[in-house]
Amino acid sequence: MITIFDYGAGNLRSVENTLAELGCAYTLVRDCEGLRRADKILLPGVGHFGQMMRALDELDVRAALVERIRAGVPFLGICLGLQALFEASEEAPEVRGLGLYAGVVRRFPSDARVPHMGWNELEVKPESKLVRDLPGRPFVYFAHSYYVPVDARAAAICTYAAPYTAALEAGNVFGVQFHPEKSGPVGLKIVRNFVEM
Repeated sequence: MITIFDYGAGNLRSVENTLAELGCAYTLVRDCEGLRRADKILLPGVGHFGQMMRALDELDVRAALVERIRAGVPFLGICLGLQALFEASEEAPEVRGLGLYAGVVRRFPSDARVPHMGWNELEVKPESKLVRDLPGRPFVYFAHSYYVPVDARAAAICTYAAPYTAALEAGNVFGVQFHPEKSGPVGLKIVRNFVEM
C-alpha cells in the first residue's frame, strides 16, 4: 500500500485521483507512526520550500521520514517533494531541507520567465526504472521557479533556461520536478512504474 504524507499540500486530491485511477490502495498519514508503517512513501508538494519544511517540522516527522528513506522504503517526491531531499533551497536559504543529498535547489536565472509553467519534454536515461517505457518524446507538466541542478542521480533531464533534473533516481529514492498527476497518460505511467516496483 502507498502511504501519502499529508502535510497540507494543495495537490493532494489530484495525487489521490491518480492512484485511484490506477486501482492502487493508499492511505493518508500525518505522523511518525503512519510513516513507520509505510511500504512506500509518496510526498507531494506545491508552494514554497520554507513553508513545506516548516510544516514537516511542526508535525515533527523530519527524523522519521529520513529514517524510513534510509532504511530502504521506496520514496517518491513530487515537485517540492523532490526539492526537499536536498540540503537547502535558494527559495528559503534559512530553512534546512531533509539533507539526504548534498546541494542547493537553485532559482532559474533572472532573465528566465518564471514560474516555468506548462508542458516540456523529458530527455530520459534509458536505464531508469521510474521513467521507463514512455513514448519516444514524453511531455509532462511543470509549475516551478526553482530546480535541482543536473547530477549523476538525474533519471530525466529537462531544459528551461538551463538543463536541470526533471526526475531523480537513487536506489529506493525517486523524485520528479514535474506533476505526474497533471501529465496525462505519461504521468499515469510514471506513477504506475513507482507503484509496481
